[in-house]
Amino acid sequence: MTDAVLVLEDGRTFAGRVYGATGRTLGEIVFNTGMTGYQETLTDPSYHRQIVVMTAPHIGNTGVNDEDPESDRIWVAGYVVRDPARRSSSWRARRTLDEELAAQGIVGISGIDTRALTRHLRERGVMRAGIFSGDALLADGERRPDDELLDEVLAAPAMAGADLAGEVSTDEAYVVEALGPDGQPLAEPVATVAAVDLGIKAMTPQRLAERGVRVHVLPATATIDDVLATSPDGVFFSNGPGDPSAATHEVDLLRDVLDRRIPFFGICYGNQLLGRALGYGTYKLGYGHRGVNQPVMDRLTGKVEITAHNHGFAVDAPLDGESTAPHDGGRYGRVVVSHVDLNDDVVEGLRALDLPAFSVQYHPEAAAGPHDAAYLFDRFVELMTAQNPNDEKGAA
Repeated sequence: MTDAVLVLEDGRTFAGRVYGATGRTLGEIVFNTGMTGYQETLTDPSYHRQIVVMTAPHIGNTGVNDEDPESDRIWVAGYVVRDPARRSSSWRARRTLDEELAAQGIVGISGIDTRALTRHLRERGVMRAGIFSGDALLADGERRPDDELLDEVLAAPAMAGADLAGEVSTDEAYVVEALGPDGQPLAEPVATVAAVDLGIKAMTPQRLAERGVRVHVLPATATIDDVLATSPDGVFFSNGPGDPSAATHEVDLLRDVLDRRIPFFGICYGNQLLGRALGYGTYKLGYGHRGVNQPVMDRLTGKVEITAHNHGFAVDAPLDGESTAPHDGGRYGRVVVSHVDLNDDVVEGLRALDLPAFSVQYHPEAAAGPHDAAYLFDRFVELMTAQNPNDEKGAA
């Protein structure tokens, strides 16, 4: 067991033990309240440049398998746990979590009071932090002073203003083929979707494919010509990391989509970008929503669903009644807040009344998490297939 230390931006420190790789890592420190799904959390690109604290005390008991990752690598900048499992106990496990973190160079810390840390972040808000161990913690064989470590934390970039989607997006477009009820490829898809990868999780195009949809996954740098080249029945914007106010290219692309009245569905980061495309503002939450237990009401049906979240920014739109989208004198018409978080009244969904567009702030693919929101993929398919067949796809 090797010493490690976690240093917060406000100067508070936590001493613990190395978990995963040794060294130094910097990022925004956030907490995740999920009791399951740590492997999906680690491989979610939305956690790029974030140090993740797990509030569940016992982590790593099911090890790491090759079926559950949401991308081809771990994206978290660092990992903080209280009691790591001594051994894996799942028949699906191929490696221990500690081994996987070390193999991918993810610096972590264990053995600290994660309850006290979480309470601190809830009261003070998320902030920059650093984990230091090994040579990064020593100078001439002696432990470095906390002030030196804090200086490195304060030199790290903040999440506000960060444009990160391009750092996690695919480099090349690829296709996920439509599947039939038997799980076999369909010769003719129900619909074709252009999905802009802003940090997409693997289960998302899979959920669309299971509904008979052919999905063209495009890089974050895609242009409207790239989108139209797929002859889409709909456009999808994924989850992803960063500050939506910095995503000017993606917002311009989305306005091109809305102007052509192509059906649109966005989740998480995609919800924030729809809000900005419509002319609403976005703002940074104090500590965000990250976990698989957020209660959200669908105002269309009155149903309350338990949902999976990972976001630190939110849309600033009127909660009650209809409002006119502020962009360009209201050219996008009327909008309603379709979903709201029952814990804190944060906007969790938008629905355009004069355009075929809607979005939610959470993760209906629920990897990991509850499946209460899976119906949203069906709603998107219905929106695409209900379009007037006489409408020219992609017409300006």
